[in-house]
Amino acid sequence: MRTTGRVHRPAALSGVNRATRSVRCLVLACATAAVVLTGCSMADAVCGGGEYPVMTRGGTGSTCVPDGEEPPEGYTRYPEGKVPEHVGDTWDTYWQTHTVDEDGRTVEVPDGG
Repeated sequence: MRTTGRVHRPAALSGVNRATRSVRCLVLACATAAVVLTGCSMADAVCGGGEYPVMTRGGTGSTCVPDGEEPPEGYTRYPEGKVPEHVGDTWDTYWQTHTVDEDGRTVEVPDGG
């Protein structure tokens, strides 16, 4: 074995370090892929599990109701297919400027509504 001023690592240990780095890189790549593929599921949900969102009739307020229960007085279900699921999604943004009136029609909210 030749001696120099540097620390000498035996060849057997350097292979372990490469394998460890490869595993770490693989784990990091999988974690990154998982975050990218889950997309909006990483966003805050409008309601928790076992609940569904309802909106105030004639306004832009909303709340969550336990599954199987009817909306409280003054609230109504969102129209089918237009239910917000995550904070900031298309329907969450839409319902900030729209509401359902007393007749069940979707209308724009008057200024200050």
